[in-house]
Amino acid sequence: MRVLLIHNRYRSLGGEERAVDDLAALLTRRGHTVELLERSSADAGRVRAARSLLGGGVDPNQVADAVRRLGADIVHAHNVHPLFGWRALAAARAAGAPTVLHLHNFRLFCAIAVAYRDGAPCYRCRGRNTMPGLRLRCRGSLPEAAVYAAGLHRQQPQLFEHSDRFVLVSGAHGARLRELGLPGGKAVTLPNFVPADRFAPRSAAGDGRYALVAGRLVEEKGFDTAILAARAAGVPLVVAGEGPDEPRLRQLAAGGEIRFAGLLTSEALAEVRRDAAIVLVPSRCEESSSYSVLDAFADGIPVLASNRGALPELVGEGAVLDAEDAGAWPEALKTLWEDGPRRRDLGEQVLAGARERLGEDRYYDGLMALYTQLRGGGRC
Repeated sequence: MRVLLIHNRYRSLGGEERAVDDLAALLTRRGHTVELLERSSADAGRVRAARSLLGGGVDPNQVADAVRRLGADIVHAHNVHPLFGWRALAAARAAGAPTVLHLHNFRLFCAIAVAYRDGAPCYRCRGRNTMPGLRLRCRGSLPEAAVYAAGLHRQQPQLFEHSDRFVLVSGAHGARLRELGLPGGKAVTLPNFVPADRFAPRSAAGDGRYALVAGRLVEEKGFDTAILAARAAGVPLVVAGEGPDEPRLRQLAAGGEIRFAGLLTSEALAEVRRDAAIVLVPSRCEESSSYSVLDAFADGIPVLASNRGALPELVGEGAVLDAEDAGAWPEALKTLWEDGPRRRDLGEQVLAGARERLGEDRYYDGLMALYTQLRGGGRC
């Protein structure tokens, strides 16, 4: 199979970039020919980005040329805004390749992609009605909010038309997107995976030295919940990441046994995670998936997660806490922290479950079934 991946990299890199890289590496390992065509929002000025978003993308001929040069059997797109847009998908199909649009967040409807504002999940924008995002200035400035409202409104029906399939990363994510207006008949669910070489041989959670919370330091991730819980429970906590909420979080952490590790490379974060006893995922937004959970389980570390989005289906009911119940988090954290043998047993359970549910074989089989269906049953 010859696969052209396309992705518009975000200004702040995150889980979607990892998903693209992991997919490219998986396909290459399995013997397929892969080309990754990327553009970057960080390299585009705001004027160019605005024109591209309003116009449905720029230079679609580059995509068509790549399809023909590679002889692509599939074009697998991830983020297309603002520089690729619907015109990239239309060009791919015109050049003879079926298209897959992989949806990692709520960008089809939400100007800021995370569907969160004013301290809670927000789904005011739905279908082609993007006016709430303009009225509330979700992009910050009025001109940028106007560009996103108009751009998403104009592109949405074209993206629906020129995508042969949509890939959803969880059941909860898919249900919410369908509620917002995604055509359900084209959608398949394919949860993210962990590469085979990233699974630990055994759990070391019973000997862990601290709790860990990792990600971008923004309000919707609920890191204040983790900090306040760790302080109340007397549990040492490592906070890995950086972001605009860091000054407030540092104030909350003052006087507690809490270390801010900063933005870590994936290798450095893996080292920190190996010494963790518990991973906390206290998100207030509806997570479509969570690499914090996937990585913790692959290392055999139990997780306490909020009841938002896909987190309950990832961690199971016994590890889910109400995102807004401030008293539940310290109690659950302290109980687990004080019981090393239970952490060890839970760690082994989540590690075994992760190998079965989150391994690359399961993902690859699902992906090949999708590609083969789109190519009419031809060989992969």
